Amino acid sequence: MSRIGKMPVVIPAGVELKLDGDQAIFKKGNIEKVLDTKDQVSMSFKDGSLEFSPKGDDRKDHAFWGLYRSLASNIVIGLTEGFTKKLEVNGVGYRAAVNGKVLELQLGFSHPVHYEFPNDIDISVEKNVITIKGDDKQVVGQIAAKIREFRPPEPYKGKGVKYIDERIIRKAGKTSKK
Repeated sequence: MSRIGKMPVVIPAGVELKLDGDQAIFKKGNIEKVLDTKDQVSMSFKDGSLEFSPKGDDRKDHAFWGLYRSLASNIVIGLTEGFTKKLEVNGVGYRAAVNGKVLELQLGFSHPVHYEFPNDIDISVEKNVITIKGDDKQVVGQIAAKIREFRPPEPYKGKGVKYIDERIIRKAGKTSKK
């Protein structure tokens, strides 16, 4: 039995929910998110909370039960609070700047790296910290991973782009033999 799927998703004030067959439509202001369950779980909305239940008794149905509950919870959190990821740029001469909807990175290559990000994502840079904000957890995480991928941190000096809370395990460098 899914421990995550059993918990109801509380819909806060300001977020509208409409159930349309196997779709849940969340709306806050002019932002609208649709969760399509592809008829794999059943949903019910009562007393200001959205509850999910599996269609059958096999393992696959219970897995989807917890999955769609987590996806609905992420949509509600994204509409109310939003999601944030922070990246840190370490290295001599490594810089980041935002020009319009383009993130410009100097990462030790012979050329600058330009990354265009979507309109619904907000990226800001303060000193050597890149902050990515958005209302979709999956998109925010994917953009953070893509930016980190340009120059992942190396284990000898720790140069590169890393998550703020990421711990780099350092290796000992070469030693001279006498």
